[in-house]
Amino acid sequence: MELRKPFICRWVFLFVIVFAQVVNGFYLPGSYMNTYSNKDPIFAKVNSLTSIETELPFSYYSLPYCPPDGGIKKSAENLGELLMGDQIDNSPYRFRMNVNETVYLCTTSPLNEHEVKLLKQRTRDLYQVNMILDNLPVMRFTTQNGVKIQWTGFPVGYTPPDGGADYIINHLKFTVLVHEYEGSGVEIMGTGEEGLGVISESDKKKASGYEIVGFQVVPCSVKYDPELMLKHKKYDTLSTISCPAELDKYQVIRERERISFTYEVEFVKSDIRWPSRWDAYLKMEGSRVHWFSILNSLMVISFLAGIVFVIFLRTVRRDLTRYEELDKESQAQMNEELSGWKLVVGDVFREPNCSKLLCVMVGDGVQILGMAGVTIVFAALGFMSPASRGMLLTGMILLYLILGIAAGYVSVRVWRTIKGTTEGWRSVSWSAACFFPGIAFIILTILNFILWSSNSTGAIPISLFFELFFLWFCISVPLTLIGGFMGTKAQPIEYPVRTNQIPREIPARKYPSWLLVLGAGTLPFGTLFIELFFILSSIWLGRFYYVFGFLLVVLLLLIIVCAEVSVVLTYMHLCVEDWQWWWKAFFASGSVALYVFLYSINYLIFDLQSLSGPVSATLYLGYSLLMAIAIMLSTGTIGFLMSFYFVHYLFSSVKID
Repeated sequence: MELRKPFICRWVFLFVIVFAQVVNGFYLPGSYMNTYSNKDPIFAKVNSLTSIETELPFSYYSLPYCPPDGGIKKSAENLGELLMGDQIDNSPYRFRMNVNETVYLCTTSPLNEHEVKLLKQRTRDLYQVNMILDNLPVMRFTTQNGVKIQWTGFPVGYTPPDGGADYIINHLKFTVLVHEYEGSGVEIMGTGEEGLGVISESDKKKASGYEIVGFQVVPCSVKYDPELMLKHKKYDTLSTISCPAELDKYQVIRERERISFTYEVEFVKSDIRWPSRWDAYLKMEGSRVHWFSILNSLMVISFLAGIVFVIFLRTVRRDLTRYEELDKESQAQMNEELSGWKLVVGDVFREPNCSKLLCVMVGDGVQILGMAGVTIVFAALGFMSPASRGMLLTGMILLYLILGIAAGYVSVRVWRTIKGTTEGWRSVSWSAACFFPGIAFIILTILNFILWSSNSTGAIPISLFFELFFLWFCISVPLTLIGGFMGTKAQPIEYPVRTNQIPREIPARKYPSWLLVLGAGTLPFGTLFIELFFILSSIWLGRFYYVFGFLLVVLLLLIIVCAEVSVVLTYMHLCVEDWQWWWKAFFASGSVALYVFLYSINYLIFDLQSLSGPVSATLYLGYSLLMAIAIMLSTGTIGFLMSFYFVHYLFSSVKID
């Protein structure tokens, strides 16, 4: 066997050398690269209209915009895009590679009362048009207080500060950044909406051309003479149009008005490489992560948690060392004078109240924690690029379904440990499969009725509801039952001490123990709140979140702090002869969810001041509540499992009759 190792190593080395010659470069950017030749037609797509004021997305063609030739056609959307309310349609905006031109699009029929009301409402609610070209969202630049700010999308219209009239954006000045690609030395693999693909050596000549690396717009409102514009046909070339500076030259929104739409496009050669084209979006002003603030928070919390852990280890080891150094007579005498945690030896493993619910919540917590951990790791490695819309949410749902097997296994194993028998494991498995998904279904159904009543594209279609039910009952539930069955076959966890028949009375305390448990959640929240701000901003303010590496570090630190806090709180309760530690250990770290929800309310009041109306606030609070419940289950599970391991280790280290 030893003689074969050099032979194998030589072959591995030879394979690496050959492979390195064949593949000069490899990149996973998130979507397959398209190359275009001169004058190749490129059509832009449009996504749902969105607003940070209402958080209710609407279809682009719910407003009187120019329809595309051949009718409106929806792009194929994945599960994540549908759940996020994305509705990507084709559009009449046609560009020709490297052809700079000003183009007439269409003139609407006279606006009726309903269309005017809708346009004014969307304008005043600050709705944005989200256009996409070659999988890149359009970007515009504004200046506020002397600072240049980048935004994705452009507004439906413009309302001056006096609020006298509303004006529609009907002329768009596009700038398309292109990079000349000659297919030399790079192999590219895509995982985006165009599917998986590799540009190989044989396709290099075919792939040579121009690649789109940037998409920018300057929106304008221009008043046209409709009679003059109606003489033009679609895609007729016009003379260059300048954006007016005076309001009286803007296109006002009012009844019986005919609106003409035009656009111009300019192609600009750029040195930006295709793999780096998303950098401009990820470095947008307002979405930059405050690196030093996060590092400072991580260092402070790590230092504090380390001190707590060291002090705690010294205290427990001193107790155990003193006890183990005594001879048998001294131990027998000490047993009569026991104090603190040694007094509850006959009750520490007594079955807790609502033991079935505890087992179910721990199982669901393992499922959610596993989903979050795997998703963040894959995102940190670059497998979930912002170019792949909906990929993050789709991946999370699929991982949650698959990890049902872990939820069933853990919940049944904890149930078997508490009860000492496998009887009732099917009921526990079913409850684990339906507990958190049931809560999510109730919340999402209520929110969906609100979205349906508002005719929003964010409403989940009935067909998608049935698809989610199918995934739930045909994948998640069977896997959870399989996991539960595996839990019945696993080696049982035996208690190191016997439980007395009569429960010991818990001494009265000056203050309720749950007050200490709720206060313990502040330490885990300290590791989370800075990152939570950027996560909420990415969800509700339309910013890109891309620092998954930092998020992975925060998650690991959160797990450590949750484990330490729960173990310390459990030890403190045992020292005051409180043997009912099971639920307290769960909520010592799970109480961080309360602070997360309160912080979400604070964010709504102080950072989402533009959010208007009870419907928008209800949607925000509903999604925040669902997030808080998921955090409670996952962090509570960490605390409970570590506390159980600690208590088991503590009482198996001493011999008390």
